[in-house]
Amino acid sequence: MKKALLSWSGGKDSAWALHVLRRSPDITVAGLLTTFNEAFDRVAMHAVRRSLIEAQAAVLDIPLWNVPLPWPCSNQQYEEIFRGVSARAVADGIEAVAFGDLYLTDIRQYRERQLTGSGLEPLFPIWGLPTRELALEMIHSGLRAKLTCIDPRVLSPDFAGREFDAALLSDLPAGVDPCGENGEFHTFVYAGPIFSRAIPVSLGEIVHRDGFVFADLLPSSDRF
Repeated sequence: MKKALLSWSGGKDSAWALHVLRRSPDITVAGLLTTFNEAFDRVAMHAVRRSLIEAQAAVLDIPLWNVPLPWPCSNQQYEEIFRGVSARAVADGIEAVAFGDLYLTDIRQYRERQLTGSGLEPLFPIWGLPTRELALEMIHSGLRAKLTCIDPRVLSPDFAGREFDAALLSDLPAGVDPCGENGEFHTFVYAGPIFSRAIPVSLGEIVHRDGFVFADLLPSSDRF
């Protein structure tokens, strides 16, 4: 079987990509690759606490590949760090890196360029799936997630911290992608068909920062 890393934000799209990959007879996910903002110890952009990502890795029983990023981090710095991670992956027998991208061609092309010549194959297991149907399939499968970051230019701040469910899909304004593929919102998955058990979380402070609205999710159990 081909060993792959999965680019892991902790959100629903990377979780669904894992769900798809686990049903593939040819791929085994050998690690979850997550970048953390060193200054805040949180997932870059999603602002999810490291402890919650570690909890996900624990219930998934998949090693977490923690990649610290300086803050601020230029694109040149990011690419240098990623090259180092790629070299480590190849040395460990990893053959591919999978991503949960859905339809943004420029993002896909950037990832493909990053991996060119690295010895790693880019994989896009949920690419091109219709996003409304995909969002409903996620919800109906039992996937549970909360919105951790929203763009207030397209969504009311009241969406921060909400459950990703059918009611939320109904409330999304016209033009907002049901999976938030254009950056309208980001999520944290705390339960679903790939998890051995749910991760207890509670909603903390709502923070407005750098033009976005963040819902601070808190681990609500000492187990994690």
